Amino acid sequence: MKLSNEDFAKLAVKEQKNLFQSGKTLSYDFRKRQLIRLKTAIKSYEKPLIHALEKDFHKPAFESYVTEIGQAYEEINFALKHLKRWMKPERRHTPITQFPSRSYIYPEPRGTVFVIAPWNYPFNLVILPLIGAIAAGNTVILKSASEVPHTSGVICEMIGTTFEPNYVLALTGDANITQAFLHEPLDHVFFTGSMRVGKIIMQKAAENLIPVTLELGGKSPAIVHELHNPKVIAQRIAWGKFINAGQTCVAPDYILVKEELKEPLIKALIDVLHEFYGEITPDHKDYAHIINEKHYNRLKGYLTEGNIRFGGDTDEDALFIAPTLMDEISEKAKVMKDEIFGPILPILTYQTIEEAIQIVCQQPDPLALYLFSENQVIIDRIISRVPFGGGAINDTISHLGTSYLAFGGRGRSGMGSYHGVKSFETFSHHKSILRKHKRYGISLAYPPYTKEKHKILRTLEKHRLLKKFIK
Repeated sequence: MKLSNEDFAKLAVKEQKNLFQSGKTLSYDFRKRQLIRLKTAIKSYEKPLIHALEKDFHKPAFESYVTEIGQAYEEINFALKHLKRWMKPERRHTPITQFPSRSYIYPEPRGTVFVIAPWNYPFNLVILPLIGAIAAGNTVILKSASEVPHTSGVICEMIGTTFEPNYVLALTGDANITQAFLHEPLDHVFFTGSMRVGKIIMQKAAENLIPVTLELGGKSPAIVHELHNPKVIAQRIAWGKFINAGQTCVAPDYILVKEELKEPLIKALIDVLHEFYGEITPDHKDYAHIINEKHYNRLKGYLTEGNIRFGGDTDEDALFIAPTLMDEISEKAKVMKDEIFGPILPILTYQTIEEAIQIVCQQPDPLALYLFSENQVIIDRIISRVPFGGGAINDTISHLGTSYLAFGGRGRSGMGSYHGVKSFETFSHHKSILRKHKRYGISLAYPPYTKEKHKILRTLEKHRLLKKFIK
């Protein structure tokens, strides 16, 4: 008999908690073996994954490897290299008032964690959190996106043939299955997706006091303050924007360019887009499509809100929207209010860097910010004055490509971060332990609290002369 969503979730969480409480997932050797098994499984499923991503939204094979599979290998290799050190208790300074003792921070796994992934990078955004959760010693439930049925099917098959479901379980489905799991006593929820759904996830998790990590989005600006090498700048902006047809949470959402640099930048962008794609048509092998009709119609509506300088071609049957550059856009237009999440790039101008800062700060905190400048004063000013999750100087989206940098938002673009050691920390609880000497101690702290003890305490605070009062 088929279980209801609620009964299935209850049973799955119970079985995972039983395994976790057995202590099986805690050792270094166990965690290392599971990471190696995951890496081997990914290698075996490379071709089916690339094929599935192409079927779901025409994702180019090169982009599938670079942005999905290759990054998973890098994260696994990084975790394997550093895991033993991450797991060690960290010695901390102990104040003289606690003499004789030692202080430590012990990382311990959270328990059973729930990872909810979106459709735009459906493999990357489910596997990278999984790597961190395994490294930290947890059991894991993975929820893949229903919008990409072929990719989610391959992920569920890969995980199902690699791990027992009481250790790592992969599933897909609609919001009902997600809600069923959120009613269970999970130990952490890791969600990547829209701000709207993130609020729902956080509200549901709060009902059971489940801690959450939210990786959301926002309007990430690319500020062009200098144009020393127009072609290089245009290449970096265009690639960051139009990879995955702009369906990237950290893609440049709009350009802010100094007034006198606008036309040279647009010319460079047009030249680069011709160089990248030539004559771009719906069947172009190096360009993805829009995920579904709902998002296609939303994006197509933005095309009427400004002057199209390049692109604007659409094909409803193929869910295709060409790379598009727009200017003459009102700050009140929907395209400047919504997160675009597609291949439409508005271009706005500013006179002074202070004006650019004010334009960015009128929006909710962006997930990313990109600044093109060699002026250190300007760089420092932007970094210190504008709140954003992370970003790059003289590039776009490259900060996601290294395991040495944490990735995450702030404010309405998210809370918490991951990648590299930060993934391990996100899926760990950091337990503080102070270990006292078993024989020696300070009698000063114990009752009765005499005037003499109070006087001695004041003297100790001033002179830190503790050894007199060791038993």
